[in-house]
Amino acid sequence: MTDNQKYALITGATSGIGYELAKLFAQDHYNLVLVARNEQELENKATEFRQQYGIEVVPIARDLFQREAPFQVYEQVQGLGIQIDALVNDAGQGQYGEFVETDIYRELDIIQLNIGAYVVLTKCFLKEMVARGDGKILQVSSIGGELPGPLQAVYHGTKAFVTSFTEAIREETKDKGVTITALLPGVTDTDFFNKADMNQSKLVAEGSKADPAEVAKDGYEALLAGKDKIISGLKNKAMVYSSNLMPDDMVAANMHEQGKPVDESK
Repeated sequence: MTDNQKYALITGATSGIGYELAKLFAQDHYNLVLVARNEQELENKATEFRQQYGIEVVPIARDLFQREAPFQVYEQVQGLGIQIDALVNDAGQGQYGEFVETDIYRELDIIQLNIGAYVVLTKCFLKEMVARGDGKILQVSSIGGELPGPLQAVYHGTKAFVTSFTEAIREETKDKGVTITALLPGVTDTDFFNKADMNQSKLVAEGSKADPAEVAKDGYEALLAGKDKIISGLKNKAMVYSSNLMPDDMVAANMHEQGKPVDESK
């Protein structure tokens, strides 16, 4: 055990933005509870963090596609007697393609992961934070929640939920000593696009991708500063701002064009 007893729980912590956020918490001497599906990857990252930062790391292997999994995560943390001072909901996936053709069961899994797990973990840990008048929550959403997403209809819909949900509970708890921040990245260089099977999308194939370390830094600094919401990257800020000035159908058409496979869009 280290002297420091602060703990951060991070989902999707073995790669991408979640991994980079875990590094930032570790640098600030937080102990970590890392949640991901792959047990071997979790163990590897746990060992890395222990050796590099001299902190305690608790790996929890759970498949957050499963409805009961976030409850099991909470129960395991409770069973260990750990107080979570910072919760990071980061795990999320998407699926590329026209809604009439995509796999509904994969989409239901995505809704469970991107919405269900966020809601359960937030409720469980927020209750504790409010009761003691202290705590931080970072919800990794997406600029996709601000824009309609043809060819990623369900993913964009889930992120609209996350941002709206975060804004609502922030208002409810604003006088309770708890900080709740939404991080909205754009296209970021992570494994997301492989899992979503959308590397052929024009947006991904031809566009620039943000560095997940930079995105994580934006989110972490916003959380520590007590900000409500942070859109990571100037280009993404401009994109969201300009879309707010355009009619919704024009935004959707524009996003549809950007999202088309490279060979179709020529």
